[in-house]
Amino acid sequence: MRRCAWPLLRLPSRAGLVLRHGGAAAARLRPAAASSSSSSSSVGGDGSSRAPDTSLFVPVPLKPVGDAAGEDVGAELTRPLDKGEVLKNLNKFYKRKEIQRLGAENGLDARLFHQAFISFRKYIMESSSVSADLHIILNDICCGAGKVCLLGHVDDLFPFFLRHAKQIFPMLDCMDDLRKISDLRLPPNWYPDARAIQRKIIFHAGPTNSGKTYHAIQRFLSAKSGIYCGPLKLLAHEIFQKSNDANVPCDLVTGEERVYANEDARQAPHIACTIEMCSTNTPYEVAVIDEIQMIRDPARGWAWTRALLGLCAEEIHVCGEAAAIDLVTELMYTTGEEIEVRNYKRLTPLTVLDYALESLDNLRPGDCIVCFSKNDIYSISRQIEARGLECAVIYGSLPPGTKLEQAKKFNDPDDPCKILVATDAIGMGLNLCIKRIIFNSIVKPTINEKGEKEIDSITTSQALQIAGRAGRYGSSFKQGEVTTMHRDDLVQLKEILSESVRPVKAAGLHPTPEQIEMFAYHLPDATLSNLIDIFVSLSQVDGLYFVCNIDDFKFLADMIQHIPLNLRSRYVFCTAPLNRKEPFVCTTLLKFARQFSRNEPLTFDWLCRHTKWPLAAPKNIKELVHLEAVHDVFDLYLWLSYRFMDMFPDAVLVRDIQKKLDDIIQVGVCNITKLIRASQSTVAPGTAEVVSEDFPLSRTTRDTRVASGRQGAKSAEALSIAVEVPGERRAKNLKAYRSATRQEDLKSHGRGSLANRLLREGLLTQEMLRQLESEWHNQHRNGRYGLGSKRDDQNSSKETGKKKK
Repeated sequence: MRRCAWPLLRLPSRAGLVLRHGGAAAARLRPAAASSSSSSSSVGGDGSSRAPDTSLFVPVPLKPVGDAAGEDVGAELTRPLDKGEVLKNLNKFYKRKEIQRLGAENGLDARLFHQAFISFRKYIMESSSVSADLHIILNDICCGAGKVCLLGHVDDLFPFFLRHAKQIFPMLDCMDDLRKISDLRLPPNWYPDARAIQRKIIFHAGPTNSGKTYHAIQRFLSAKSGIYCGPLKLLAHEIFQKSNDANVPCDLVTGEERVYANEDARQAPHIACTIEMCSTNTPYEVAVIDEIQMIRDPARGWAWTRALLGLCAEEIHVCGEAAAIDLVTELMYTTGEEIEVRNYKRLTPLTVLDYALESLDNLRPGDCIVCFSKNDIYSISRQIEARGLECAVIYGSLPPGTKLEQAKKFNDPDDPCKILVATDAIGMGLNLCIKRIIFNSIVKPTINEKGEKEIDSITTSQALQIAGRAGRYGSSFKQGEVTTMHRDDLVQLKEILSESVRPVKAAGLHPTPEQIEMFAYHLPDATLSNLIDIFVSLSQVDGLYFVCNIDDFKFLADMIQHIPLNLRSRYVFCTAPLNRKEPFVCTTLLKFARQFSRNEPLTFDWLCRHTKWPLAAPKNIKELVHLEAVHDVFDLYLWLSYRFMDMFPDAVLVRDIQKKLDDIIQVGVCNITKLIRASQSTVAPGTAEVVSEDFPLSRTTRDTRVASGRQGAKSAEALSIAVEVPGERRAKNLKAYRSATRQEDLKSHGRGSLANRLLREGLLTQEMLRQLESEWHNQHRNGRYGLGSKRDDQNSSKETGKKKK
């Protein structure tokens, strides 16, 4: 019976010969088997092979064959399998070094080999029947075990094992195709329309406030048609306004908004847009690409690369730091285009002062304090207003309208607001009349190319970008100044500013929807997140490029993976611009995707119910931050409405309530000091300690707390607001505070969570609190900071003990 069964064997032709006893027959199989797997000999276009990261290969589950599969042909031709004997022989097969080597030659490294074997063994052991050819081989191996004349050998299982491995790891069979799809070494070839014309590249290089963008915009306005590509909505809106004010019809295009210059909604010959929204198919006479140094940005650099290589314009005017000249020149060399460089110098002088601010009492009109955390902004703005001064506040998560209103308030010579407290958001997009930039800190959290969070000193490029906002040309201040809040930061700031800006060495790239769709065709069972991982793992770039960070994309892909969406829609949702640290915004995107998958339009009423619109003015910082999150939700709706108009039909209504929300947020920001006080008085015991400016922390403690807060805090955690005191911690010659300020601070200590808890528990009295304040000021006058000597501590403890008794 077994003899007549052999002709029924139908092995895959590309699997080579059946192994016999290892030995010479195994050697004959090796070339055939090796040639069968594209992954074993996959090479790049330059002839070099690159091993894939197999940890990203997720096996496709294969269900064992059940009883309902029909008759067991193999059992009829031979006999039923002894599963115990089968298990023993399968384990022998796994342990054979020759089999492991063959697996490696066919693309199965140790990880994949192990996973494939576990799946292969489970499939055989749990199936009620297997294919006839596999059944016969297993029966021969079991019957011939231990005999001198073997009917079968465990090595004969390899073709079946390899076939199973390619079923659960389909990428093994198409590795060459996947490598070709993910080959990113010739990005200029992606834009045939741009390659079909001869473009002229003009690089306007110079520091902030040098007039480089002004000259590029003048050429933009004089052209018959043009496109401006900027990094921010604020910048695009500014050019949109300037163009139309100069009687040059210009449309505004951002991810969330389309504004036509013509009333009949005809496209104007000029367009101002955010750089991600630029068209690479429309011909223009002039294109302006602003802030070209952002081509190295780990997250958004791909947009500058796409614009530089793909815009169809006769003239491309590139504006930015001189550090990007060499890279842009090399990129243009690969396209066969020449580049003209025009260098500019700063129009007004910028001086680095020899002294730090040290105390907020030393503030002057036109000062801007730059912080790198919201908590520092809240703290400093409170301290400034405690001195009877008004201040404007600008930070990244504020809506654009609120930023513009705060900038207008600060710039207005008739407004009593003369101080600005801001993050590095002022580095771009806002015209501000600043006399002096004061760095509250020179340490900033960043994300590197690998997507990892780092806390390090600001770079020379960042420091120059921010410091350059002082003494803007055309403002009331003809000279700019820069310093720090703390004396020991000033030395380091001078070192940073004296260094040369590091050259921009590589341009960012990002996989396109078309590339991901081709990947999905080959790997239909892979998740979008897994497709992206495998794409990046296999991608090949030359030294001029890098693949941008995709963590945000993968986060959204994993979040909506369980929702049934087609690949193109899923890709669009995953590219939505949102801050993944905002739980409310992320939850809303999830609801949007779920409603979208059910083919139910997301109406204005639905959105109002979800956001609980209308909303009242904020009563504390937590409510203000929530309003900012709701504004982001409206932005998200508008962004999706331009991609799925039929499913997000009420963009006009949403834009109307977004403007109303912007006004509400402006009111909250104008009353930010009141909101901070309300947050401090309502904070739950033990959740946050409000540290008054009279009780400074050591610098080390401050930096540690700021660093840990930046790394781990989500925006919702920053709401209760704590407030570090950066202003007077390191000052040595502080002026005595006014009596009223002291009394107010003392009262605020009584309301603070720690003092209030101690008072409530009877561990602290008002008299003891006043004595602690008196002792602090005595130490203060004697030049002591922080804790006193050991003897002082002991004496204080004795006196406190007596008072308790």
